[in-house]
Amino acid sequence: MISKKYLGSRTFYLKALAIAIPVMLQVLVQNLVSLIDNFMVSGLGDVKMGGVNVTNQLVFVFMVALMTLSSAGAIFMSQFNGAKDQEGMKQTFLFKFYTGLFLAGIAVFLASVFPQQILSVLVNNNTQRDMVLMEGAAYISIIIFTFLPMTLSIIIGSSLREIGRVHAPLVISVTAALINTFLNWVLIYGNLGAPRLEVRGAAIATVIARLVETVVFIIFMIKTKPPFYVRLREYFQVNLRLFFIILRKSFFIAISEMSWVLTETTMTAVFNGRGGAEIISGMAAGWAIANIFFLVFNGLHTSIGVIVGGTLGRNELDLAREEARWLRTGAVIVGTFVAVLEAFAVIIIPIVFGNLSQEAQNITRNMLWVISAYLPIWTYINAQFATARAGGDAIMGVWVDVSVNLFLFLPAVFVLAVLTDLGPIALFALVKLSDFAKVAIATWQLRTERWVKNMTGEHLRSSVRV
Repeated sequence: MISKKYLGSRTFYLKALAIAIPVMLQVLVQNLVSLIDNFMVSGLGDVKMGGVNVTNQLVFVFMVALMTLSSAGAIFMSQFNGAKDQEGMKQTFLFKFYTGLFLAGIAVFLASVFPQQILSVLVNNNTQRDMVLMEGAAYISIIIFTFLPMTLSIIIGSSLREIGRVHAPLVISVTAALINTFLNWVLIYGNLGAPRLEVRGAAIATVIARLVETVVFIIFMIKTKPPFYVRLREYFQVNLRLFFIILRKSFFIAISEMSWVLTETTMTAVFNGRGGAEIISGMAAGWAIANIFFLVFNGLHTSIGVIVGGTLGRNELDLAREEARWLRTGAVIVGTFVAVLEAFAVIIIPIVFGNLSQEAQNITRNMLWVISAYLPIWTYINAQFATARAGGDAIMGVWVDVSVNLFLFLPAVFVLAVLTDLGPIALFALVKLSDFAKVAIATWQLRTERWVKNMTGEHLRSSVRV
């Protein structure tokens, strides 16, 4: 009886895997390519790798903000897809489009006008601050040209996944990632007669790959015309009522996600001040390997959004409760399995990052072991968040992230940094104990069942357009 309550049928999990696996394969290849990119940049030494990865931390903040808006749209896209409501899907796509462009514009402005000031926040107390900043400034001056194409690619790719079309984003993104890898090899070290551009070459390669990816996504959307496809003349036919309903949801998701990313960025800045470039490059290498195994998060979010969101959109609320519970159980099982694999991934460190200093490699190794220990609980937390957002409960994230980050995580970071001489890995391991509080609060919030609702009713739409 208990097993049937918490575990779904084999057929159910095969359905979930059919959605999750293409998404995870896409993330796997992208992160493997990212690992290769880090391998190539690491050949330039700790300082240059540190400069690139400090900049990438800021790009990460932009991507989280962009994915936050996309997540708010995903709630509605999945439910409208379940209800076969094409107009609702179009309006959701328009929401992503306009808010994404607005966000990209802000990011380009800030990175263009205040690059040194922004980067210096992350390396303020680092013993090799000036050298790292010089490399980071060179990289960011070029990488800002990826913000607009990255925005369009994420908008189109995420929309396709939210309606269950997961194979096209896989093929397109993997192709772009392979192009990026090849161009890195050519431009970083000056192969095939190209000039040796080092960190600038890495940035140029990324810009070209992002442009190719975006163009192919646009062509694919025009050719196949998915249900959310918006013709050129329809881009100004915005349903303001629905737009602001989604925006309100995105506001709460944004508070949650930005609370998380800003605390993580603050933690990174504190850690970077515990030494020199070996800290930045070592931790960056650790995350580059760990990100390969984080593919499970993307698969979970997509499968829960498509399955549970679609079921809610069809107004089958009791079935949605069961499916969400089954998927959360599956998340723990998969997370534990992936954690074991990640723990053994330390064997590739001397192969991939042999050009880094021994101190940096030691940091990478210890970082991976700590992340592996936490991976099962992180997988479960992600499943909890995906469940809530499938039904439009954006408040849960505020309760969980803001309360824990503000009252536990950040105080612990600063207290331990000031009162102890612990290294960055020990600090990270201790402050992440706060994630157990997140699980407890999320469990309480899910039991309120605010997420068990169908949001595709006619009241969401009106004739108010611009």
